[in-house]
Amino acid sequence: MDPRGGVTQIELEYMVHDEDAEPIALPFPLLEKLADYFSDELIIGRGGFAVVYKAVLDNGVLAVKRLFNTHMHEEQFQGEVECLMKVKHKNIVRFLGYCANTQENISDYKGKMVMADVQQRLLCFEYLPKGSLDGYITDSPGELNWRKRYDMIKGICEGLHYLHQNNILHMDLTPGNILLDEDMMPKMTDFGLSTCFEKDQTGVITKNVAGTRGYLAPECYNKEIILRHKFDLYSLVL
Repeated sequence: MDPRGGVTQIELEYMVHDEDAEPIALPFPLLEKLADYFSDELIIGRGGFAVVYKAVLDNGVLAVKRLFNTHMHEEQFQGEVECLMKVKHKNIVRFLGYCANTQENISDYKGKMVMADVQQRLLCFEYLPKGSLDGYITDSPGELNWRKRYDMIKGICEGLHYLHQNNILHMDLTPGNILLDEDMMPKMTDFGLSTCFEKDQTGVITKNVAGTRGYLAPECYNKEIILRHKFDLYSLVL
């Protein structure tokens, strides 16, 4: 541990190579440094609520997801961490840790210098070098022959079955949210819109369903629905 508190870079490198390591709280200064202070040159992905950076260690690489407008999306951050802490499967991107940092900075507000809370919310994952599935979907086999395509479909189904067995709905299953490792094994990511059921629940009533148009089940456009496993299956078969 860092004498000032928090995980050191050496400990984080150990976690990257230890498949059994559990996700933990990570210090903001460490993640900021590894992402080269969030350099645009290290951006490897963007979403509706976050930017993903490639972070280089002395002995490994990881991905750091930095949420923006965190004051508006605190509930999503907490929900994503809750879901990620519960899952460990070969077809789900491995979650290494999270950072919830808040500090006071002096800034100009309408001509006055005031103290304001600055929130940093970050998630840390294994780095997958082949990018997302949407970059490989074509009409011709190309790099993905039919056997490889079958294996990928099977892997996605197994990962989704695992989530449902653990009472988790992904709710944004798209090719862009399926990443590929060096062997082209598919791994689901982006649990920002996911829902975790209680143990005995079979559905959750909601009036607000977000997701990617074209992958949302038609029922999701109603004013009030009951979220069920079948909504992920609708996205899967598209």
